[in-house]
Amino acid sequence: MPDSAPRAHAHAGGSPAGPPPALPVVFVFDEDAGSLEVLIADISRRFGNDFAVLGESSGDAALAVLRELAASCSPVALLLFDGRDGVLLARAHELHPEARRVLLVDRDYTSHSPAVRAMTLGEADFHITRPWADDEMMYRAMSEYLSSWTREHEPSFELFRIVAPSADSRVPEIRDVMTRLHLPYGFYPLESEDGRRLLDEAGLERDAVPMVLGHDGHVMVDPSMAELATAFGVSIKNEVESCDLAIVGAGPAGLTAAVYAASEGVETVVLEQSVSGGQAGTSPLIRNYPGFPHGVEGGLLMERTCEQAWLMGAKIVFAQQVTGLEEGSGRHVVRLADGSRLRARSVIVATGMQWRRLGVPRLEELIGAGVYYGAAAGETRAMQDQDVFVVGAGNSAGQACLHLAGHARRVTLLARGEDLGRSMSRYLIDGLRAAPNVEIRRRTEVIDGGGAEVLEELTLRDRARGATEAVAAGGLFIMIGGEPHSQWLPRSIARDAKGYVLTGSELQSEQPHEWRLGREPLTLETSLPGVFAAGDVRRGAMGRVAAAVGEGATVVRLVHEHLQRGQETSRPPGGRDALPAVRRRKRARAGRRPRRRTAPTR
Repeated sequence: MPDSAPRAHAHAGGSPAGPPPALPVVFVFDEDAGSLEVLIADISRRFGNDFAVLGESSGDAALAVLRELAASCSPVALLLFDGRDGVLLARAHELHPEARRVLLVDRDYTSHSPAVRAMTLGEADFHITRPWADDEMMYRAMSEYLSSWTREHEPSFELFRIVAPSADSRVPEIRDVMTRLHLPYGFYPLESEDGRRLLDEAGLERDAVPMVLGHDGHVMVDPSMAELATAFGVSIKNEVESCDLAIVGAGPAGLTAAVYAASEGVETVVLEQSVSGGQAGTSPLIRNYPGFPHGVEGGLLMERTCEQAWLMGAKIVFAQQVTGLEEGSGRHVVRLADGSRLRARSVIVATGMQWRRLGVPRLEELIGAGVYYGAAAGETRAMQDQDVFVVGAGNSAGQACLHLAGHARRVTLLARGEDLGRSMSRYLIDGLRAAPNVEIRRRTEVIDGGGAEVLEELTLRDRARGATEAVAAGGLFIMIGGEPHSQWLPRSIARDAKGYVLTGSELQSEQPHEWRLGREPLTLETSLPGVFAAGDVRRGAMGRVAAAVGEGATVVRLVHEHLQRGQETSRPPGGRDALPAVRRRKRARAGRRPRRRTAPTR
């Protein structure tokens, strides 16, 4: 947002004069009148073109102004409050529940800081620490918070428009892809006047749905994943015959490996059956990822990592399923669903997991029509004012509950066990307990449900008492653990009884006959030399995004070691030691441009 001179709607003290502000409001409360005046002047100078800035130094006066704004239906985008008065902020948020809540707190790195409690219990969305080192530190944060509100509440350009019946099971998949890729879109039910008008304007039959209409006039009827990816402008065809490293899976582990490998000159190809992000890409907010104190949207984190891998030189292919892996002479052969093959000197299996099915027939029939596996971030808006149920007891289920609580009328977490602490982080448990519209039901399972075209009800069973209960439901999100996506791997790659890939020392301790070389397997190496596994597909994985990222970085060093060992035993004609391909390319590049120092792998 451009800088601007203070505008007439910047105001401190008393109630808003004249008619209500025409712009969304930033409201500041600080008991220090001098500090309040400086904050209002600075915020107005920075953001005054787009927001009206008001403020008070008295709690009673602040509530009076906020009541008047609520009565006039004036949108409040941000509440910037002195963090010492959490009760006042809570009352302000009751009047303006869609406003972002920002605490202004003293620099106090103890567990007693009001920021710690407020962020843990969901009583604030962000915080700003004072004294800040410079103006940019504060106002860069303010810009981020205001942009976050604007994305959700102000009209945006629709790059795509989806027209389909409300209960069409394909719609969630299409919305999920667009949400992950941060593509602005609108959904228009076929039964609505706007939906019918869009089809009529495009000259399309109303039974040809779901329909995706691009802003450029391009029309897709019941598009496949490949057609969607092509329309979004990403590559869906592998045009490389051979490479140093093939990475199967574009989740946290696979994309991180691509960043490090490509940045070090390893010729890298990433193959993903859908779009980038994996399970992490569906998470609405990851609070425990290092470097993001207020949390980070999983889709955004994965999108940036994918962009980073691409800029480093990795070739990324979407909507291309890998169907098999063969051991070749010096290179592994990766088979793709389109019939093509990719020869790679090393392979990283980072295919993650898929959600375990609930196994209730009538609910399986409603997948995409109120019943979803995973967080299904694209369905959040459809849950407005609904009674929503989340099945699961892990971090993914907890994150989904807190996110849905900001939209649904009521969210109920259903857990089969008694102790959430065994599988869910403490900050999520505390947040769930503090959320006023979230209920936790332990020892409870879903045994049935149904609806005419969309989900309408569930049957719950208390596992301790055996009693059953029918409840109305507008949405069911199932996150009951996963199964490794390893069925496509050859029998030569050892797995445990659940399908998780065995690596490193596990090969010798549990299935020593699977390892045939004289040396010990490398830490993340599978029973097929030169093929590695990282992330949730591997047995022993922690199931945390940061852990998957760590494995993705670690496995690249092991790939280097494998490639180097391969070259040590290979001598080309004339007896000269073979140079690894990566070194040949680096020398070629060095002849074309000045050498530059690069940071070592961390």
